[in-house]
Amino acid sequence: MPDRLITQSLLDAVECYFDLMFDNDVSHFDQVFAGSAQLHGLRDGSLRLLPAADYKAMLASTPSPKSKGAPREQAVLLVDFAAPTQALVKVLVRIDTLWYCDYLSYHRIGDAWLVTAKSFHIARRLVATDQ
Repeated sequence: MPDRLITQSLLDAVECYFDLMFDNDVSHFDQVFAGSAQLHGLRDGSLRLLPAADYKAMLASTPSPKSKGAPREQAVLLVDFAAPTQALVKVLVRIDTLWYCDYLSYHRIGDAWLVTAKSFHIARRLVATDQ
């Protein structure tokens, strides 16, 4: 198990991920995602693949949950270290009316934890009465 400082630095990186998912401030994107990162998820039964650059462009062109006045809700469900430089983090994050379950593969590159792969799943769609 990595020491407390390494664990805390990973959790700080996860918090930066949550910030990005809420405010879509892509000026911080490269501090969250590695340039080579890829995102995978099923949408309407089809596998969707997004390279990091495409995801960054999508975030930049989409109104953020923050700008829409949506609530910020998130949770870290699992942190699993393979080594002091590699970890898997499972999170739940609300984006407007969707709850995503994300598996985030992190690598510590230099002094920074970066997402090198993201697998996402829509865990729940909220309807007006749920909100």
